Amino acid sequence: MTDYILAIDQGTTSSRTLIFDPRGKIQAMAQQEFSQSYPKDGWVEHDPEQIWQSVVDTMQEAVDKAGIPVKNIRSIGITNQRETTIIWDKNTGKPVYPAIVWQDRRTSEYCRQQTRDQALVDYISQTTGLLLDPYFSATKIKWILDNVDGARARADAGDLLFGTVDTFLIWRLTEGKSHLTDATNASRTMLFDIHRQQWDQHLLKTFDIPAHMLPEVTDCAADFGVIKNSILNQEIPVQGVAGDQQAALIGQACFEKGMAKSTYGTGCFMILNTGAKPMLSKNRLLTTVGYRLNNQVTYALEGSIFMAGATVQWLRDGLKFINDAAESEALAEKSSKDNGVFLVPAFTGLGAPYWDPDARGAILGLTRDTGISEIVAAGLQSVCYQTKDLQKAMESDGARPVALRVDGGMADNDWVMHFLADILGAEVQRPYITETTAVGAAFLAGLQAGIYSDLHQLSECWQCEQVFVPRLSKDERDGAYRRWQEAVARIRCN
Repeated sequence: MTDYILAIDQGTTSSRTLIFDPRGKIQAMAQQEFSQSYPKDGWVEHDPEQIWQSVVDTMQEAVDKAGIPVKNIRSIGITNQRETTIIWDKNTGKPVYPAIVWQDRRTSEYCRQQTRDQALVDYISQTTGLLLDPYFSATKIKWILDNVDGARARADAGDLLFGTVDTFLIWRLTEGKSHLTDATNASRTMLFDIHRQQWDQHLLKTFDIPAHMLPEVTDCAADFGVIKNSILNQEIPVQGVAGDQQAALIGQACFEKGMAKSTYGTGCFMILNTGAKPMLSKNRLLTTVGYRLNNQVTYALEGSIFMAGATVQWLRDGLKFINDAAESEALAEKSSKDNGVFLVPAFTGLGAPYWDPDARGAILGLTRDTGISEIVAAGLQSVCYQTKDLQKAMESDGARPVALRVDGGMADNDWVMHFLADILGAEVQRPYITETTAVGAAFLAGLQAGIYSDLHQLSECWQCEQVFVPRLSKDERDGAYRRWQEAVARIRCN
């Protein structure tokens, strides 16, 4: 009998469920988009009930598509959009406010005020590896408690629970029996001491967050509880959890120090494995937990870009330049790579290494010759240029990756991958299976279930489909990047 693994991939714009065999081959996949809400400038929200229902629906659809007995599904893994904050009533399970999404910038002014306290800024950096920024969960939690009627009193009374999306799903899947998260998701809250691997009491006090709201933190491969029978007519253990970017690091088998991956989903996230010791960046990158197995932590250096696939989504839904993301490749091919047009997608501010929450997007270099193809190409190139920003920051920190493993929806675009290799001046490696966030969640669940024995066995599952090598000269590459930096400088607010 073949053992299968079900992976829940709960993302920013959709939820997916994939079923894998032990070699990491996809047996079935189901996907469901859900609503995005933008109540005010810089605000981004989701309906937690829509997230929950989309997960249940895709789980059931994927199992139906796979055509395998549910009893053959040995384990479940979960990977999720990180930092997104949900607070719910532990008695009723009802969220007290919509999920505040990782992209949300509503606490920018609060964070700006707090950055005047240099001691606090330094403490956060040294303790959590993060920057004091609206991106992370801590100030989102504080905002809900301070702005939702009765929330503060209910939290103090012990009636409210906090979780990132993984925790909310685990709690629902297990009928409230498990209030857990893993070390990777915990490390993105700005409340977690990544050195001592525990919630930091000083930061909880600083942000006025009751400790009893927070979940227990476990390894990435652990026993998170058993899903209720009513979902799939089978009780199945949840045994692997990691935030989406760390899950992709695992799915790309970046288990050796110095290995790096870049995921191109809604945002773009580049992570470099730095081994057993955390590396504190001097260039505003993030020090984070790469993964934790058998209570041993592997650290990583990360650069986060807010707009990657979301830029293509804007070209499709906002400007109506394309009907489908796949059309962008053909349009870009009609444009020369050096057409002088630059699209800086700072729709909700700029992420690493700038961390400018007030910057806003712009299209620069327009002429009478500029058409749809040039703007679409500039949107695609913006993702590559932002990756170059991260590469340069890592290089300055003494940790430049010489090759990059890529995944996510945009990794399927050959035009983008060729330009990425050109502008990085580095080899770009694309695996056969680019759904590496889900693969990583499945790998973790499989480790805990005993389907896999160790990381070496997982590495053997990774296979390269295509290698993209640089074609631009150094002068061409440096010139293009210099013009990108000039474009970014024109829209910066700090």
